[in-house]
Formats: sequence, structure tokens, C-alpha cells
Amino acid sequence: MNLDHDTCYRALASRDARFDGRFFIAVKTTGIYCRPICPARTPKSANVVFMPTAAAAQETGFRPCLRCRPEAAPDSGAWRGVSNTGVSHTVTRALALIEAGELDSADLAGLCAKLGVGERQLRRLFAEHVGAAPNTVAQTRRVLLAKQLLHETQLPLTEIAFAAGFGSIRRFNEVFQQLFARPPGALRRSKAADRSAGPQGEVSLLLRYRPPYDWPAMLGFLAARAIPGMETVQGDVYTRSICLDGVQGSVSVRDEAQSQALRVVIRFPKLAALPAIIARLRRMFDLAADPAVIQAQLSAACPLMAELTQARPGLRVPGSWDGFELAMRAVLGQQITVGAAIKLAGKMVAQYGEPLTDLSAYPPGLSHVFPSPERLAGAELATLGMPKTRAATLSRMAAAVLANPQLLSAGASLDEGLEKLLALPGIGDWTAHYIAIRQLREPDAFPAGDVGLMQALERLTGSRPNAKELSARAQHWRPWRAYAAQHLWQSLNEQSSGSEYGREDVLVENGKRQIGLA
Repeated sequence: MNLDHDTCYRALASRDARFDGRFFIAVKTTGIYCRPICPARTPKSANVVFMPTAAAAQETGFRPCLRCRPEAAPDSGAWRGVSNTGVSHTVTRALALIEAGELDSADLAGLCAKLGVGERQLRRLFAEHVGAAPNTVAQTRRVLLAKQLLHETQLPLTEIAFAAGFGSIRRFNEVFQQLFARPPGALRRSKAADRSAGPQGEVSLLLRYRPPYDWPAMLGFLAARAIPGMETVQGDVYTRSICLDGVQGSVSVRDEAQSQALRVVIRFPKLAALPAIIARLRRMFDLAADPAVIQAQLSAACPLMAELTQARPGLRVPGSWDGFELAMRAVLGQQITVGAAIKLAGKMVAQYGEPLTDLSAYPPGLSHVFPSPERLAGAELATLGMPKTRAATLSRMAAAVLANPQLLSAGASLDEGLEKLLALPGIGDWTAHYIAIRQLREPDAFPAGDVGLMQALERLTGSRPNAKELSARAQHWRPWRAYAAQHLWQSLNEQSSGSEYGREDVLVENGKRQIGLA
């Protein structure tokens, strides 16, 4: 990646927060790498090298700064500084897998097998787009997560080592000694925040984002679609039950705007799953989004998008906690209102979801986790009060996920991901794009047949496009069509109800007029 030295140095000299996380400064005289906002004295221009990612700096032999804490930069993770645009789709998928801990439990060959590429090709792509090898990216992710846990929690060092993905305490100590010339315990501050000391198995962390973040819109979306027994929205806090590899837990999320971060409280007995949980939360709450880049490109595309993005700066595209759950929600929402779909989902969770083993250990309102594909594949779902055809689609989706656990994972491209989904009986273009937006996290997915989008444009411009005209207009919004759709849906929501809390989305699927969970 090319970073203009003079431009980066001016950003460093001015401590410009807009560049925080976009690049890192490696200081040759100290061997330390920093964020652009580091309060330390500005080094001479000749003594610094600018790196696209923290992993690139670490691979070159630099160690993280203890003052500015690179792990606290926006979108903290192995790929900080990599733009959403121009990055190989393979690299993006690989980075997501690495952040979830793929290389903590498997080797590079296993990662390449999941990606469908050779090791040599993957290393070349990482060198081009990330500036570091995949294993270095994974090691950097472990170090920075461990350092964050040291600063923000009261967890014992042994638990931090395994929670961050280190295979042994010895390796954990060795890496920190090599990087910081001191053991991990020496980096822990004497006074950790009181609220980080929770019950056993509870971890409270800040997940940073690039401001602004439209938390009311995100919370409104989640509140309108909260499944009883599995999700709650109380005040400004979203809480839900989770289940990973048969182990139950919960997460609670609220905004801390002054810290430019979401405060997440994770209650999970298996701390080794922490990287996977954090990765899911980042995707669910769209923490990797760069509002300034998205707004600038959409605003340049047309005056309408300039108006909408200015009205709702920081609007995110809500993601999903789990791909199978999201697919079930999408099918349940076909041809019925949001409220009716949520009632059906509540019945499904109550009847087929696994009950939480100890309700006293969970926040109020939680009683079950979402049903597994095994439970739903052979269930008589029509008895919940839905048409037999929709029940059959749900059962087939469950069976398809059982047969291919990677079915709802991102493909090599948007077209490949859509092709996999459209091959499933009962899944039409709208549902496929819906899943691509919320689960595959494709920023350019766009359901051109959505009547809600057509209605939004009609209200905003006075002219109602058909699907073909809408698709043609949306070409100007690439590669951020999913964000353009979210702005249009949000505008329709506000025009219809005057509030930020949910609406019923009309769509066309398989030639029928429907209501969906957009």
C-alpha cells in the first residue's frame, strides 16, 4: 500500500484524529510504532516510516507504544488501516477469519483451504494489501487483544493468555518479553476500572468505532425486531443470549459516545471463545465502517444521497449475530408484517430453542437461545401458525446449512454469494440480497426489487421508479449500495412514523407483493 510520507507526517504533526487507525507511525530511533494522535513529542520526519497496519509495523520489528495504545485505535484488530475499497475480497475474508481466531486453532494451510487459495497466493495478497504475513496478522491480533484485556479488565493473566488466543502461558510471556522487554503483568495499570471487575466469566470491553455512530437508529432497528426470550432492549442497552459450540452465554451492548466506542459486556464461561465473540459483535454492529469515506462517495454520487447522509451521519448497516438465525428471520418475514414475523420467531424460539440452564446467571428477559439447524431441520414448523410452503422453506434452509456449514459464509464475490443463496428453493432475489447485506456483509448488495426503496424514492423525489430504473440509478452508489439502501429505508421510516423505531418493509419476492424484515 502506498502512503504519502508528507501527507501522513502533516497528519501526525497536527495530531489529526481523522487519521487515527488509517495508518501507524514507526519511529526508527525508538523501535516503537504509534497512532497519529500519540501525545509523545513529534519525531523528525526522517526518523519515521508510515505503515498501513499494526501488523505491518510489528512484522518490521517495531513494538506497540504504551502511551497511545494502538489496540485502542478505531476498528482495532489485525487489519486496522486497510480501506474497504480496493482490498482483495479474499484478503477481506481471510482477515475476518483471522480476527475470529482461525489461526489460533489451525495452521495457514487450513485457512487457505477455507478460502480456496494457495498459501503462496495468500501471502502475496497479504503483502500487497496488508503489509504483513497472515501469521503476523494473527500474532498482532493476539498481542493487541491481550494488551486491551490487561488495561480494561481484572482478569488473571492466565485467563487473558487463553482469551487472547495464545496456546500457552509460556508463549504468552515470551511474546510480551520480546515485544516490551517486560512480562505481561508489568504492563497492567495499578487501578483498573471498577466496572470491569464483574462476576466470573464476565468481561467488559470497549469496541472502538470511527465517529459518528448513529446509535439511536441501530438501537431502533434492533428494538423493533427483538425476539422475546432471546433479545431485549432496555433503555439504551441491547442484550441477547448467545450459544457457541453448545456453550451458552449473553452479551449486552450500549454506546459510550464520549469514548467513541460501544461498551460490551460478555458473559461466557469459555474465555477462549472471546475473539470469535468480539468478531461477531464487530460485524453485527458494523464497527469497521468508515462513515467519512462512505458519506463522501455517496454524496458525490448524487444530491439526494448528499442530503440523506448529511441528515443521518454515522448510519450503520445492521448485521447479524449468526448466519443461520438471520436466514430464518428473513424467511419468516416473507409476506407478513414485522410484528407478525417476530411473534412467529418468538414461538419458534420458545418451542425449539434450548432453554438457558441457569436463568439467575443471565440478564432479565432472556430464557432461550436460538434453535440449532439440527432442531429445525426435521421440525413440524407449520404448527407454529405459518403456511406450509414457508415452513418447508425453513426446513430446507436448516437442512442445507447442516449439509454445508459454509453456506452462509461470504463467497469469493457478491455474485458468488448470491448464486449460492438463489439456488435454494424458496429463496428469491430480495431474500438473497437481504442475507448478503446483513450476514455476508457485502457493502454493495442491493435489493432492487424492494418496494420500500421505490416508495422512499417516490416520497423524496416525487417519481416512483420500477425495479429496472432503481437498479440503474443505484449504479451511481457503488460500491456502497447497501448503505444507500439503509439511508432510503431510514428516511421512509422517519417519514412514515416520525420515529426511529422500526417499520414494515414492502417488497417483491418471486413475483409477489410481500412484507419483509429490512
